[in-house]
Amino acid sequence: MHPRKVLAVPLVAALVLTLTATAPARADVPAIKVADNATQPVFSRAEAVRQTVYVEVAGTDSDGDGRPDRVAVDVLRPKETEQGLKVPVIMEASPYYAGGNDVVNHVVDVDEHGNPLPGLRSLAGQKLLPEPFDGYYDNYFVPRGYAIALVENLGSGRATGCPTTGDRNETAGPKAAIDWLNGRANGFTAEGEPVTAAWSTGKVGMIGVSYNGTLPNAVAATGVEGLETIVPIAAISSWYDYYRANGGVVAPGGFQGEDADVLAKYVLTRADGERVCAPVIEHLTAAQDRITGDYSSFWDARNYLNDVRRVKAAVFVVHGLNDWNVKTKQFAQWWYALAEQRVPRKLWLHQGTHMNPFSLRTAEWLRQLHGWFDHWLHGIDSGVMREPQADVETAPGTWERHRSWPVPGTRPIRLRLGAGASLGLLPRPLSSRESFADQKTRTAEQLAESAPAPDPHRLAYLTTALPSDVRVSGTPAVTVRASLRDGASPYLTALLVDYGTDVRPTGALVATGETLCYGQGVPGDTGCTALRRLATAETPYKIVTRGWLDVRNRQRPDRTDPVRPGREHTFTWDLQPTDHVFKKGHRLGLVILSTDRDYTLRYPEGTKITVSPARSSLTLPLTVGHLL
Repeated sequence: MHPRKVLAVPLVAALVLTLTATAPARADVPAIKVADNATQPVFSRAEAVRQTVYVEVAGTDSDGDGRPDRVAVDVLRPKETEQGLKVPVIMEASPYYAGGNDVVNHVVDVDEHGNPLPGLRSLAGQKLLPEPFDGYYDNYFVPRGYAIALVENLGSGRATGCPTTGDRNETAGPKAAIDWLNGRANGFTAEGEPVTAAWSTGKVGMIGVSYNGTLPNAVAATGVEGLETIVPIAAISSWYDYYRANGGVVAPGGFQGEDADVLAKYVLTRADGERVCAPVIEHLTAAQDRITGDYSSFWDARNYLNDVRRVKAAVFVVHGLNDWNVKTKQFAQWWYALAEQRVPRKLWLHQGTHMNPFSLRTAEWLRQLHGWFDHWLHGIDSGVMREPQADVETAPGTWERHRSWPVPGTRPIRLRLGAGASLGLLPRPLSSRESFADQKTRTAEQLAESAPAPDPHRLAYLTTALPSDVRVSGTPAVTVRASLRDGASPYLTALLVDYGTDVRPTGALVATGETLCYGQGVPGDTGCTALRRLATAETPYKIVTRGWLDVRNRQRPDRTDPVRPGREHTFTWDLQPTDHVFKKGHRLGLVILSTDRDYTLRYPEGTKITVSPARSSLTLPLTVGHLL
C-alpha cells in the first residue's frame, strides 16, 4: 500500500517482541522498543527534531491568486529519524493555532419573515485555541517512536488560501500533508527549498477536538492512502447539523447567532486575509441562508456522510453526552454510517460537555489511545481490538463497557401520550386538544422546571414514578399532531426531561488533588497534569436531550412547504441521541414548546400551537430490562 519502507511490527512477531523487548533492526539503525505489546518511551522529547514544512495543496487555489494554496506543517520527531529510524505520524490539523479574530454573531431576533431585527450583535464565544506542541501528544508519543505533525488550516496563520468552514478546500490541506508524508506532494522550507519526509513510514493517525476533530472525519472521507486511523473528538460529521436542524436555523450551544461565515471570519488569521478572502466570506454569508434554514448544495458539500463509503481508516469516536456545542447527532450518525460500512471502530461516550477526554479518566484514556495507535500505526497486537467496543459513562465516574452501541438489546418503544396504560406519558384524562402560545423570553429550562403544573407557553406530559430504572440508549423521536396559527414562529421544540432530584454533572471540571506525570517534560512543559473529575450538584430535574423542527420542512429538510394556519399536520422529528438512565422513582417527561431561546431564531411572539395528544407519541430506544 505504501511505497516507502515501513518499520512496523508484524503481528506474528508480537510474542517475540514481548520476550526480546527490542524490534529487529540493523545494528546501525535505531529502532523502537516494544515490551508488554506496547511501544516504550526510549527516545528523548528534549532532543526531538523540530521542523516546519510548507506543503503545496495541488489543485486548490481558494484565494484565487493563481497559485496552489499552501499549509504550514510543524513537525516534531525523534532525533533518531536523522539516523535512519522511520516512524509513523500523529497529526492534528487546526484553524486555531494562530488564535482567532474578534467577530460578532448574527442577530437572532427576527421579524415575521425571518429577517434580522435591528439591534446589537453579540461577540462570538471563544473556541479552543491549542498552541503548537502545547499538549500531551509530544510528551507521551514522541518518546515511544512517533512523530507529531500540526497542520495549519487554509486561511489561518502561515497558510495561504481562505477558510470555508468545512468545505472540500479545507479538507485538501491536511490531505496534502498526508500526501507529502507519503512522497506524493511537494514540501518546501521557508526559504523555498524542497524538503521530503524520508523519515516517515507513511502511516498517519489524525486526532483532535472540535474543529480539530472534524477535519479527521473530512479527510478520512476522501479515502486518502496513508491515513490509517482517526480519533475524532467532539467532532462534526455534517455541518448542516451544526448550524441547522430539520429545516430550522439552530445555533451551537453557547454560540447563539454563530454561523458558517462567522466561524470563517474568526479563523481567518493569515496575512492580509480580510482583503484577500472577502469574496469567499461574502459567498458564505449569502449561501448559508439564515432565512429558510433549508438543506442545500452549500450544506451538502459539507456533509461527510456522503462519502463514508470511502473511509478506510479505523475510527475511534469520542463524544460528550452533554455536549450542546457539537451535538450528539454528529457522533451518532457518523457511528451508524461507519457500522454499515463495517469500518473498524471504537467509541467513548462520557458525561462531560465539549471537552477533551484527556481531562477525564486520564490514565485510562492514555492506555487505550496508546494501544489504538500502536495497533494501527506500528502494527503491534496491543490487544485493543479485542476489548469491548464501547466505553460509556452512565454517571460521573461510573463507566460501563459494551460490545457495541446503542447498548445491545435496545429496541424502540412507542409511548402514546395519554394512553392511560404503563406506556402512557399522562396518567390524567386528556382533552381532545391542548394549546399553548409561543414566547421567546423564557429559556427551555425555565419552561420545563415547573412541570407538571400547567403553563400557557408549553405542554408537559409526565409518567408516574418509574417502578424501576429505565435506560434510553440511541436516538429518540417524537410525533406530534398539531396545528399552528396567529403567529410567525415555525418552530416546534421537544425536550426529554428526567424529573427527580439527583446528583448530576454540572459541565465543569474540578481538580482531584492528584497529579499524573504521563510523559517526558521539557522547559515550560513538565509532562505532568493535575487530574480532574466532573463537578456535580444536586438538581431537581435534567433536560436529557432535545430536538427541533421547522414545520415548513415537515416533509424534508431541503424543501420549505408553507403551513396553512389552523390546519392539522403530523410532525415527526428526531431528538439528539443520548445514553441516559432514568432512575427508579423518577418521572420521565416530554415537554413541547415552540421557540427555544438559546438555540432557535426568535420570531415575534404569539404563535398558537394546538396539539392532539391522543394522536401524538414519543419513541424511545430502551434497553431490555429497562423497559417502562
